[in-house]
Formats: sequence, structure tokens, C-alpha cells
Amino acid sequence: MSRTVFCKKYQQQLEGLEQPPFPGPAGEEVYNNISKRAWQEWTEHQTRLINEKHLNMMDMQARKYLTEQRNKFLSGEEFDQAEGYVPENKDK
Repeated sequence: MSRTVFCKKYQQQLEGLEQPPFPGPAGEEVYNNISKRAWQEWTEHQTRLINEKHLNMMDMQARKYLTEQRNKFLSGEEFDQAEGYVPENKDK
């Protein structure tokens, strides 16, 4: 049986992650308050931001930026979009 959490982003009980996505208090916070669905959507969005904005993950400013964007995304606040990104048309 999968565990459920009250998802901070979607404001409803949804399936939770199987384990914290990264170590430390921030990882525990995500594990306890973010659904698997919201985390999957964040990881896809994060990849778009890294690619479209050409972020270097060795740069602390880029990592700080992604942390800020993750917090906004998962809290349901307004967050940056990847410029030039066109969603794939799944009907074709």
C-alpha cells in the first residue's frame, strides 16, 4: 500500500514519495508535504529551466535559483517558466 500525504501544491491527499528526494531537512519537508505527482512535475520543469537557461549546476547562484524556483513551484506560488518551451502535443 502506498503512503499518502496532504500535498502542499495541490491541497489534497495524494500518493507520496517512497523516500526523501535528497538528504537533510529540506528533503524531509518535501517527503512529508509533497505528492509524487507534484515532485514529478517539478523534476520535469527543473530540467526545462536548466536546459533553456543554460544553468551550470556547479555554480552556487544557479543552485540557489533552482532552490527558490522549487519552493515557489511546490508552494503553488508564481514561478519562472522556461522561455521558448513549447509543450509537446500528445494528441498527434
